[in-house]
Amino acid sequence: MKKIIFTLILILSMATTNNAQELPSGPVVDIKTTAGDIKVKLYDDTPKHRDNFLKLVKDGFYNGVLFHRVIKDFMVQTGDPESVNADSTKMLGSGNPGYQIDAEINYPAHYHKYGALAAARTGDQFNPERKSSGSQFYIVTGNKYTDNQLDMMAERQVGEKRQAYFQKLCKENEAQIRALMEAKDEAALETLRQELIKKTEEAVPVEGMPEQMRNDYKTIGGTPHLDGAYTVFGEVISGMDTVEKIQNAETGRADRPKEDIRIISMSVE
Repeated sequence: MKKIIFTLILILSMATTNNAQELPSGPVVDIKTTAGDIKVKLYDDTPKHRDNFLKLVKDGFYNGVLFHRVIKDFMVQTGDPESVNADSTKMLGSGNPGYQIDAEINYPAHYHKYGALAAARTGDQFNPERKSSGSQFYIVTGNKYTDNQLDMMAERQVGEKRQAYFQKLCKENEAQIRALMEAKDEAALETLRQELIKKTEEAVPVEGMPEQMRNDYKTIGGTPHLDGAYTVFGEVISGMDTVEKIQNAETGRADRPKEDIRIISMSVE
């Protein structure tokens, strides 16, 4: 009887292991903060961000920095070196180590699920290549979404991407467009427009959201509207209770916590 029970337990254990989502390979970093501890795993398939983060950790770069931007049900952000000795009136968020990191946006493999670790950056207007800050990063909290909300969001994202791609094509064909407009050749203009639309639709297809991603956004939440625009280079593997404490802190001007929350130290396991 004991042997039968042991066999059943073993089978159930194997089934659970096989169905569990495996974590990507990568080093683990311990983050000690004044609100508690957080442990993150870095992804090996975003090597520039991984190696830069590890270097900064080993150099003690993050010791003493504040969580300077905290937005409930969205994310908590840190990594500004100017925050270490900042008084309560200083505007934070522009500090960096003097360089940026080339984008490693590996979507849909990595996305903004609850607990995702991602690199902050300046906006597209000044940073069209979407390069990451050399040091600032954020941890996602976000919200949970319904299927309908996710479908609408995906449709809007495709629309925005197609619009941007179409505008890019128009700029590349600006000389031809101007010539046709000057010649008042409306038929040729319409033919060209249809060609550019077709190229846009082929370059930016409508793709369904992967099942695991959809399930994560429905069950644990996240910030799907950021997907494909920022580099996600790791995830929290323990300590989301600490992240919750940080996101629930009372904030003031520019979403800075009224009582300072700092990173005490970081170490590589």
